[in-house]
Amino acid sequence: MFDRKLFSVIAATLFVTALFFSGDVVQSATTRLAFSGGPDGGTFQYFSNAISSRLSRTQKDLEVSNMASAGSVENLRRVNSGDADFGITYSGDLFLGRNGQLTNDTKEYTDTYAMAYLYGAPAHLVVLKDSGIDTAMDLEGKRVAVGPAGSGAAASAQRFFTSLGLWDKFTPEFIGYTQGASALGDRLVDAVWVFAGFPNSSVIQAAASNDIKLLDLVEIGKEKGFFKDNPYYAEVTIPAGTYQGVDKGTVTFQDSALWIAGKHVSADHVSTALDNIYSEEGLAFMVSVTKTAKAMTVEDGLRGIVTPVHEGAADFWKEKGLSPTEEQKPQ
Repeated sequence: MFDRKLFSVIAATLFVTALFFSGDVVQSATTRLAFSGGPDGGTFQYFSNAISSRLSRTQKDLEVSNMASAGSVENLRRVNSGDADFGITYSGDLFLGRNGQLTNDTKEYTDTYAMAYLYGAPAHLVVLKDSGIDTAMDLEGKRVAVGPAGSGAAASAQRFFTSLGLWDKFTPEFIGYTQGASALGDRLVDAVWVFAGFPNSSVIQAAASNDIKLLDLVEIGKEKGFFKDNPYYAEVTIPAGTYQGVDKGTVTFQDSALWIAGKHVSADHVSTALDNIYSEEGLAFMVSVTKTAKAMTVEDGLRGIVTPVHEGAADFWKEKGLSPTEEQKPQ
């Protein structure tokens, strides 16, 4: 015989249980974000790996996966499209991308925002000491490893060598830093262009196996109007002794490597991630992974940024006493 009262009790119990477990699942749901980094051996990959692993390990209900990539320009495109949530790109590429001025790409990547300054990335132009190459102008007719296609390294190389009138006068090899260092030692290329924080592991690798030298780039850049056309680059010196056998300072230029986020990422996730990484413990962890992270400080959090920052980043840096400039204000 059907017991309506018993049926009602059972139904009510199942309903409450379902609500309980449904609520429990919602409360404990893990947010998954993707961080687009860089090629093996590159500084971007060290930073993206470190940030992803720390956020995943220390933030409750958050999992950040690290993605390998060609580098800056690919990261910009991935984050803008939502294929990645976080990334690292150069300030110059972000500026050009937002304004539709990337090489052979007029799309405006306006859904990508800066979060923080990570470090300065100087250009290294590496050749063998006995190569007979003394200035960038000696590369005419040569083979130059410029970084993977779609990378910030390759984009900066094309900008620089185009301003010198050389881009169409040598053979660019679109290979990563580690491959480039090996190819230089095997004399398969005549020079390697590395656009990364120093000391860079691939340049260390090249110097350990060969007698190398770094070429000065500022004087010839000024002569050819490179800095007038690219105002986001700044002069910097790679100190003598940074690399084995390089006993004089190298005068070159740098771009700023920036942590970026897509417009689709919530302000809470951005501000919480920054609070984690720019804490005393977070910064100490970053330096333990790569010495280049010594450049990361709260005081320099907005350094080198010439484009709008993410709303969550603006809130975080304001709490730290930094006021975004007019060009950095969220849009």
